[in-house]
Formats: sequence, C-alpha cells, structure tokens
Amino acid sequence: MHDLPHHYAVAAKASSDSAVVLETDGVAELASQAPVEFGGPGGHWSPESLLVAAVADCFVLSFRAIARASRLEWSALSCDVVGTLDRVERVTQFTGFEISAELEVPAGTDVDKARRLLDKAEQACLITNSLKADSHLEATVSAK
Repeated sequence: MHDLPHHYAVAAKASSDSAVVLETDGVAELASQAPVEFGGPGGHWSPESLLVAAVADCFVLSFRAIARASRLEWSALSCDVVGTLDRVERVTQFTGFEISAELEVPAGTDVDKARRLLDKAEQACLITNSLKADSHLEATVSAK
C-alpha cells in the first residue's frame, strides 16, 4: 500500500439534457443518469446505485485482503447490497445498507473463522466507514 493520504480524482461532464459522463485516468468512461425514482430514464448507473455498488465492491475487496492476511482459502464470494434512501430531518440520505454475503470455502475449512473474517470485512470497509465524511465545494460560474 502507498503512504496515506491517497487522492482519487473523477471528472463529471454533462449538458443540460445528456447523461453525466464520469471519467478517471486509465478507466473507461461511465454514463450516469438520475434513477427512475427521481424522474430519470432508468437503464443507467446512478449516483445512488454507484454508492451501493461501492459498498458491495469494498466489502468483497476488504474480505479478500483480510482472508489473504489470515491465510483463509476460499473459492467464491457473492455479495448483494440493498441501500435504503429515506428522509431524515428534511434531508434525503442513505439510512442503511443491508449486506448479504455468500462465501464458498473448501471442505475442511474452519467455518467459524470464515464467518469472523466476513464480520471483520464489514467493519473494515472504508466506504461504509466514510459515509458521513465532510465535503467542500469550490464553484465557478461562467456565463457564455
């Protein structure tokens, strides 16, 4: 691992009626739209689905690292996440994430150890640990 802090840069570009195009170095562009629940067209990733995907992805990658460090052999992990979006004190926000994981291990594996490592991965996920992070906006408006 590289020394902290790490910085991750993403650019988002759109016109008034187009999909949002997300870009980062070395990765294919990704199109995003508002979800159907917010009047979007559907059929695209949305900020909401991307956040829930980040939770699922981080959980799997956290488990992979923890299992490797703990020398646990495993063959497959599937993870489904449902994020609940609600209004709390007049602010729309995610109020919870239900993570459902199914782990396959070789016969003879210590199943209790595997379960403990899944729990540890949930606690170690940097995405869920960061969800109340501060944000700061620097904005420029130009009229053309």
